[in-house]
Formats: sequence, structure tokens, C-alpha cells
Amino acid sequence: MPRQAAVPIRPVESVLEFIRLMWSVDHELQRVSKRMVTRIGLTAPQRLAVRFIGIRSGLTPGALAELLHVHPGTVTGFVRQLEQIGLVRIHRSREDTRRLHLELTAKGRAMNRRSSGTVEAAVRRVLSSLTPVQRRQASATLRRLAEELAVE
Repeated sequence: MPRQAAVPIRPVESVLEFIRLMWSVDHELQRVSKRMVTRIGLTAPQRLAVRFIGIRSGLTPGALAELLHVHPGTVTGFVRQLEQIGLVRIHRSREDTRRLHLELTAKGRAMNRRSSGTVEAAVRRVLSSLTPVQRRQASATLRRLAEELAVE
């Protein structure tokens, strides 16, 4: 049977193309996150939580929720899982015993250093290929989009 010639696809409106690309990124983030569970034992959001706790030892769960842009209840689940697998230690504040602080264990510090096979490694590769101006523009675009979507 003869092959039919490919029908030219009309250019997609730029807004729709941008949304299509965002869905593509979201899909790949989910796919890599699932693969990370097999490779390193953490999802991408859990890995990001470990990275933030490593950068800011003593971080509170509430501050971590803000950094990750998730509900505090979601962070509670992350932190419990990270504590159960021995990556995070939770301790109470000396000044206010109601306030909890998070720190990495030795195992958590080792995980914090690892980067191969993670979303972070892919992002690092892409960012390293961009100029500083391009990185600032990309960050500004994503930040503005997140702010606009938060209003919807």
C-alpha cells in the first residue's frame, strides 16, 4: 500500500504550543520522578525536600511547604517518609516546643550530595547550556506563570 504524504500541520497558536510544552515537561517530570524511586529510593519532590533541608538545616515543615509550593499536610507526609527511611531527623525548638525543625542525618547528607539520575541533574544540564540572561528570562517567565495560575 503506498504511503500517503504527510499532511502539513498548520502552526499551533503560540499560547497552545506553550501549554503543550508545559504538559510535556509535566509528563516527563512525573516519569523521571517514578524512575527516581527505583534508582535512588525517592520521588522528585522528596529529593527536592532533602535538598532544601540540606541547604537550610533547621528548616521548619511550614517553611519547607512554602519552598515546595505544597500544602503543609503534604510536607507532613514527605517528612514522615524521609524520617522512616533514615534521611531526616525531626527535633523540637528549644525556644518553642510546638515548633519542629528538620535536619538531615548522615544518610540524608549522602543522599543530598547525589545528583545523577535526578530531575535536578537534567535541569542543571539545561541551565548550564543557557546564558545568564536566558536563565533569568526563563525563571521570570515560569515565576510569572505560577503567579498568574495561582490567581485562577
